[in-house]
Amino acid sequence: MLDGDVVVIGGGYAGVRLAKRLDATARVTLVDRKEVFFHRIAALRAGVRPDWSHSPFIPYDRLLRNGRVAVGKAVRIDTAERHVTLATGERLPYDVLVIATGADYPEPARFTGTTTEEAVKSLVAHQQHIAAAEHVLVVGGGPSGVELSAEIRLARPDARVTLAHSGPELLHATGSARAGRKARAWLESHGVDVWLDSFMSPGTDFDTYRDARGNILEADRSFWATGTTPNTLWLRLAGLGSWLTGTGHVKVDQALRVQGWLDVFAVGDVNDATEVKITPAALAQADLAAHDIRAYLNSAGKHRREPRFYRPVHRTPLIVPFGPADGVTMLPVPGGETAVLGGRTTTLAKAKTLMTPYMRRQLGYTAA
Repeated sequence: MLDGDVVVIGGGYAGVRLAKRLDATARVTLVDRKEVFFHRIAALRAGVRPDWSHSPFIPYDRLLRNGRVAVGKAVRIDTAERHVTLATGERLPYDVLVIATGADYPEPARFTGTTTEEAVKSLVAHQQHIAAAEHVLVVGGGPSGVELSAEIRLARPDARVTLAHSGPELLHATGSARAGRKARAWLESHGVDVWLDSFMSPGTDFDTYRDARGNILEADRSFWATGTTPNTLWLRLAGLGSWLTGTGHVKVDQALRVQGWLDVFAVGDVNDATEVKITPAALAQADLAAHDIRAYLNSAGKHRREPRFYRPVHRTPLIVPFGPADGVTMLPVPGGETAVLGGRTTTLAKAKTLMTPYMRRQLGYTAA
């Protein structure tokens, strides 16, 4: 016997994890505008290497045994009648609603278009542009910018590659100066030009770029790895702007419920839980929300069970690959310090496979 209708809007890491956790106990409908799961962790390599073109795309069809996946776009939420309306006109009733629409990332870590074919075509175009470029500029020295620069360098050892970062050290937002030094040493030893304290903007001519000091750089291809934007414009358009912070994140309470609502949750990159927005945090939020949703559906009135509260993660392991066989892993240790581990650990944990076999298994497919 399944208890209650749960509608999960967004089939990214948090949405998939939550839907799978609830599939045995509730009637789950997972809504996503894509027909497949997009394994974003593999996307940077897929935008550079042709042999990875199809790796980020995993079908949803084996994810749920009891529930279903509805391909479509949510356009309206009726909190009084408790249903979600899709762009197709279909109405999905809910006892609990979960917003898990994630964030929008710069290309190539973005699902471009509406079909798998269109998204693959976009990745292939990036591969071809990189293969033909004499000089590639990457703007942003956080984890994505460092990883993308390394992938481009390994794919194009003959091209000029420049990484421009606005901060004083690479990976400086992680708080680990040692990891930043390690990343810079690897990149520079492989011939990547690293510009620090460089706020880049497009120049006056096509393919020219200028930093804050007036230095001009010419590059025939550029990638901007400078942050993400929460996918919540649809909520604003649906008249629910009061649910959002000034940055566009969904305001949640300690149980990851939208503030003021017991039956609406928001998990993953889309919410304002104060922490680094990375996949392990999204998965942890999904697990806690799944527990609280089960408690909400299985109790009522005076017997309602208290939810568990989420403790924001401010220090979490972070892995930054430098291609498939090297990288840096930051591991928090007691006392506020961070252990920095090297290539062997990083390769085994993430760099070689980019967690693709793990995510395939999560969606019901074999690891290969």
